[in-house]
Amino acid sequence: MTGSGGGDWQRDLVRELTDGPPPEGGVPHTSVPEPPPRAQTEPEPPPRTETGPPAPRPPRDPRVPAPAPESLPTIDPRLTIALGSPRPGDSAARRAGAGLRRLTASAGREVVEQSRYAEELQQPVTTGRVVAVTSIRGGVGKSTVSALLGRTFNHYRQDPVLTLEADAALGTLPVRMGAESVRWSAGDLARVLSPAMQLTDITGYLVPVADGGWLLPAGQGRVGAPLDVGTYRTVTLALRRYFAVTVVDCESLPGEVARTAMDTAHARVVVAPMTAEGVHGTRQVLDWLARLPHSALASTVVALSAATPDATLDTKVATAHLREPGVTVVPLPYDRHLAQGGPIHTAKLARDTRDAAVRLAAEVMGRAVRVR
Repeated sequence: MTGSGGGDWQRDLVRELTDGPPPEGGVPHTSVPEPPPRAQTEPEPPPRTETGPPAPRPPRDPRVPAPAPESLPTIDPRLTIALGSPRPGDSAARRAGAGLRRLTASAGREVVEQSRYAEELQQPVTTGRVVAVTSIRGGVGKSTVSALLGRTFNHYRQDPVLTLEADAALGTLPVRMGAESVRWSAGDLARVLSPAMQLTDITGYLVPVADGGWLLPAGQGRVGAPLDVGTYRTVTLALRRYFAVTVVDCESLPGEVARTAMDTAHARVVVAPMTAEGVHGTRQVLDWLARLPHSALASTVVALSAATPDATLDTKVATAHLREPGVTVVPLPYDRHLAQGGPIHTAKLARDTRDAAVRLAAEVMGRAVRVR
């Protein structure tokens, strides 16, 4: 296109800006002189390489939402079908016998006991309480106990309850809590946390649990970088503002995150398998807790978990051995529903299992509230 008088308006504009005629091809002339040619005898300098740490990223604008990760199923759909129907925790004969025992037992004593547990569980808190759950090794029911505690706290309390997974080793907590899929992880949330966020903002990154409460997974069920101590501290310190109780399903001891969680929690649960070696190893953990700068035994409860109906270890002897350092021990009986794996359905639990879960949660809450 040409302007009035047949001139080229683009060339005229470039001429005004550069104070000179534009070169052929329409590339504007620059007043910066070209560097002189380098002498042939001067060697070319080697390419510059970065030897120091990378430049820090600029802080993320909290007004710009972070890209959402892909939502992934907690269990392969083909395995979900293979799970079958959930089994009741007790057999039909055992359920019938338990009903007869309840009819002949002292109803008044049971009511008093349940009322005491409910009172412990419903204690008001001024700041969020953190309960850390760990064990000496994996596969002893640590995530199962965490899920039972999270659901029990949520059932009895009116304020928000969070169950947080701090075990990135392909943990099973999302499955046990009944989450069908997970999207955001603890690491993702740590990168977007802001003091200006409200509870409604936080819950957008969490998984709602069917029976109530919220779940924050450590990952998406993939093998990857483990949850580090810095991320754990960032998330737990920030979320205490929003949740009255946070149950942390830690990695097994002596993992670094587990040791940090046990040292900083308001109350602790050590899950001990109902075996001779399991009880012996758990006793060593209790002796270690007693040597911490501030003894943690006063706020520690042991959950003695039976994973098989054929356990031969005497429960009374095992309990007495674990109680020697001065901790409370709550036996968790074998439960067919829990042994089946998959999501935990509270209505399917055996009566003894539900009672033990309530007692365990009450013991833990009472200790967490007393810690200042």
